[in-house]
Amino acid sequence: MPTLLPTFDDVLAAAARIAPHAHTTPVLHSSALDALAGCVLHFKAEPLQRTGAFKFRGACNAVWALDDATAARGVVTHSSGNHGAALALAARTRGIVCHVVVPEGANAAKLANITRYGAHLHTCAPTIAAREAAAARVQAETGASLIHPYTHPHVIAGQGTAALELLNAHGPLDALVAPVGGGGLLSGTAISAAATTMDCRIFGAEPEGAADTADSLAAGERRVDFVPDTVCDGLRGALGEPNFTLLRMHAVEVLTVPDAETLSAMRLLWQCLKLVVEPSSAIALAAILRHRERFAGQRVGVLLSGGNVDLDALPWEAAA
Repeated sequence: MPTLLPTFDDVLAAAARIAPHAHTTPVLHSSALDALAGCVLHFKAEPLQRTGAFKFRGACNAVWALDDATAARGVVTHSSGNHGAALALAARTRGIVCHVVVPEGANAAKLANITRYGAHLHTCAPTIAAREAAAARVQAETGASLIHPYTHPHVIAGQGTAALELLNAHGPLDALVAPVGGGGLLSGTAISAAATTMDCRIFGAEPEGAADTADSLAAGERRVDFVPDTVCDGLRGALGEPNFTLLRMHAVEVLTVPDAETLSAMRLLWQCLKLVVEPSSAIALAAILRHRERFAGQRVGVLLSGGNVDLDALPWEAAA
């Protein structure tokens, strides 16, 4: 097992481990978006990853890192959608059972993905405490291994492979921007960037209505007692403890964004990249557009995290 805080060696091991199962996703470019942002943007298209999100990277790494006896007892997690689907598919690639605890009111498209890949669903109240309690109960009853959505070291290392691919293909970059909820993608990104580039600044993009990461970094301690209020359903989780440590270690800065600007960025990405992205993904572009002066004239990597959208309930229609 890797250490509690994964290292770049763990990211490299993850890249090798998931290679037979995960896609190497393309990097997209739009002259129109470059003009709007005032910089050169390289979009890592994780909506084209298996299960439609970067989450498959970490889940796949965690599942395939288990020894055979442990894997035979299955895996369990709690998830609002993307990690649950990713773990379900990763478990299926290894032929083991997967249990997913989902909060009431979760995104319908994401729930459909979880069931499509054969997971056993367990419903709980829509709070972090309820999710963790339900997952612990399932773990105790089944003996399954808990694969936490963003604090598990193999998950963090696996998520770092997205930035590693981007930097290998288009680096060096002046900045990298990734969404942040629990912190798995952003902390993995920071590990990869620190080991492969010099002077590349790392930014997290976070909803104003769920800004616990920005608050935590400003205070120098985790501030996770909050009620999220954001259209970005994938970014409502509280920042994990190892993730907080890694973000501080790598001097990551977080930019907060109002939901209205995130939805505007989502429409732009659909129109200009011809790529379906969800709000939790579009927030990365929204942060750049909101803070153009921070990125002017630079080469910027943008991690588009996922594209699992309920097409029968598009967020801009709900906001209309």
